[in-house]
Amino acid sequence: MERYIGLDVHAQSCTLVVLSPTGKQLKQEVVETNGAALKQVLRAIPGEKRICLEEGTQSAWLYELLRGEAKDVVVVMPGKRPGAKDDARDAAALAETLRAGHSLRRVYKGVGPYSELRAAVRSYEMLRSDVARTKNRLKALFRSRGLLPPGGEAFREQEHAAWTAHLPRQHQRSAEVLLAELKVLETLWSQAEERLHEASKQHRIVKLLATAPAIGPIRSAQIVATVVTPHRFRTKRQFWAYCGLSIVTRSSADWVKDRNGKWVRAQTQQSRGLNRNRCGTLKEVFKGAAHLVAYRMTSHPLNADYQRLLERGLKPNLAMVTMARRISAAVLAMWKHEEAYDTKKHQSMTSAQA
Repeated sequence: MERYIGLDVHAQSCTLVVLSPTGKQLKQEVVETNGAALKQVLRAIPGEKRICLEEGTQSAWLYELLRGEAKDVVVVMPGKRPGAKDDARDAAALAETLRAGHSLRRVYKGVGPYSELRAAVRSYEMLRSDVARTKNRLKALFRSRGLLPPGGEAFREQEHAAWTAHLPRQHQRSAEVLLAELKVLETLWSQAEERLHEASKQHRIVKLLATAPAIGPIRSAQIVATVVTPHRFRTKRQFWAYCGLSIVTRSSADWVKDRNGKWVRAQTQQSRGLNRNRCGTLKEVFKGAAHLVAYRMTSHPLNADYQRLLERGLKPNLAMVTMARRISAAVLAMWKHEEAYDTKKHQSMTSAQA
């Protein structure tokens, strides 16, 4: 007998609701957010257990903790639900969604052999963001006093001192504190990058994917740590949707009546854009790689493809998306076949698509 369990998770407590296959509520309990306590409660529930919880800070930990206690553990993206709201209702709604087999926006939580690589990538990305944020704060401080240091002069100690002298005395200390913070963060960022390279050495596939144009070792590590296995995606189009590179069209008022009173499709303008439900890391990786190919790698065959797209009248932003899609498709194929990047194969593939 199957049991469908909804778990509404908070920092100190979890609300658990158990449903039968017919939808009858069999149990409702509040449990401390503690691994041993959750396992004890789940082991007391008979039958095959299927657990559903929402994506959040603790979802990865709970997935790893509970997957040995249940037949299936599903992590879903939280959605808006009309009507009254409390922990018990939220848990019951999760269990009912799983029981009824409604369309679920599942979040992949498997890490495979890449747990250390994923942790290293996360540390690297957080410190990179912190460095960029501190630089922006420092530039904003100078800009607020009408000063615009060119390039990176505000971040280098010698030039920084010269520009700081132009600030009012009450702002000079703030600039010195921000520069000190930036130095510490840059040191930590370098250490995180070293850790990332060390973790990447344990996986041959990272080195293999780094041969793709404008990918390199860091972007390759980000791809592997995020995707884990390429066989999650049957085709490149599914991978494009996951990366936020899938083109979607939106329209409204599609049908009108003609002179004879029949409904015909209206000649309405359809707006096009990229799908919003995506992995932000991969979108940043592939669009960054496309930007590098378009503006830096002028001798690469993909750059020639980009120039041809522009000559055909395609807008630069759309041409950039096309290049990102081509690079991502190549990376997926390389990973599935465990092959290094081959320019000739990529050219024949892109020409066939054209």
